[in-house]
Amino acid sequence: QVQLVESGGGLVQPGGSLRLSCRASGILFSIYTMGWYRQAPGKQRELVAGITPAYSTNYADSVKDRFTVSRDNAKNTIYLQMNSLKPEDAAGYYCAAKLAGSQWDYWGQGTQVTVSS
Repeated sequence: QVQLVESGGGLVQPGGSLRLSCRASGILFSIYTMGWYRQAPGKQRELVAGITPAYSTNYADSVKDRFTVSRDNAKNTIYLQMNSLKPEDAAGYYCAAKLAGSQWDYWGQGTQVTVSS
């Protein structure tokens, strides 16, 4: 059974930082491209950051230079370090996994990020 479990969300003031984690089980983690999506109420889900098995990364323009995605294959875990958070970063953040050339195959349940003073 495949599971992606996110953690690390919470309430943070504007300008603050959070680190999200997503631990995967039931997949050969090292061969999967992993991604972080977010969805705010009334808005479309958007890809925030992704990281390939070769550690190549990509980011949404809105988070470049503020967010950093990383992975630890020994722990089957990816991370999203979020700095200089803005109110518009508030959303549910979801971890996803896919093999090269495929759709996103697996999703986590999400973790909520609230940015407010």
